[in-house]
Amino acid sequence: MTKTELVDVIAGKVKISKTASLTAVDALTEAITGALKKGDKVTLIGFGTFDVAKRAARTGMNPRTKEKIKIKASKAPRFKAGKPLKAVVNK
Repeated sequence: MTKTELVDVIAGKVKISKTASLTAVDALTEAITGALKKGDKVTLIGFGTFDVAKRAARTGMNPRTKEKIKIKASKAPRFKAGKPLKAVVNK
């Protein structure tokens, strides 16, 4: 499902315009992004949790040259599905 398709589904279910639906979807993604940027966790009960995973610095290998390289520490967004979402997907 693309963002446009999601906007269409929300507009139809809530009986609002596609413009209003797009504004709501954009607001949701901006709010989640902003919270993750600050290091906060976002929990949507019944859906799941968004948070930031910290990856430690490590040594990797260039697959072409087999040369060892240093990989810097980084952060990555992570999503963990809640029980109700898992139940629906696993049916």
